Amino acid sequence: MNSTLPRRAFLAQTLGAMGAILAPSPIFGLLSKDGLAQGLGRGASLEELWKNALPIRRAILAHPFLVGLNSGELAKESFRFYVLQDSLYLKAYARVLSLAAAKAPKEAWANTFRAHSVSALQEESALHEGLLKELGVSARMIKEASMAPTNKAYASYLLATAALEPFPNVLGALLPCYWVYLEVGRALQKRGSPDPLYQRWIETYASGAYESVVREVTQMARETLGRVSQKKAEAFAGRFMTSCRYEWMFWDMAFRMETWPL
Repeated sequence: MNSTLPRRAFLAQTLGAMGAILAPSPIFGLLSKDGLAQGLGRGASLEELWKNALPIRRAILAHPFLVGLNSGELAKESFRFYVLQDSLYLKAYARVLSLAAAKAPKEAWANTFRAHSVSALQEESALHEGLLKELGVSARMIKEASMAPTNKAYASYLLATAALEPFPNVLGALLPCYWVYLEVGRALQKRGSPDPLYQRWIETYASGAYESVVREVTQMARETLGRVSQKKAEAFAGRFMTSCRYEWMFWDMAFRMETWPL
């Protein structure tokens, strides 16, 4: 096992490909202030929702953290902070995936999320420990680390959604964690990075194996949106947009090495 790979790499090792084409699209529609995608109704297209998220996606790709990964100029302190915070996020994310499995309407979907959760705990912990050691983080530092404010807010949002809301909302909240990273990996791969560590990170999320994993989860979302009412489609969209915003905030948190103000 390659001990230098970061979060989500385990997905590529556990799941195969399913249909769906993940092509970039121009902006479509508007967002209301509470983040709901207007015009989504019964049989709504997941691609419409992805288009609605284009302003957030563009902001993510333009963030100096990711620009710095490409140029190789990102401070190692920021990357170290990111990986450490991501390892803390992973523990909560595994619980969210378990809750998604319990609520999944299809056994195949439940099995998918169960596999993700188990792999998150068993595989990613080892991967992160290896990467953190390479970045000079000791076991004691990992043990004493605590979530930064944005990390805690994002993880708490996902846990609350997974515990208290129906499966379509849970899926909407989880999907950006998969899909945004694929787009980031693809975009950064076009230029690559002169820093070998950053380049390995980029290659993980630009890989065909990871794309196959994302396709499986987007297929779940596509089928779900095709069956639900307009009200439920808008609730799905609201959770999706909120998580997209949290993805941007996570990069920003790492770049600033965010701490609690008090």
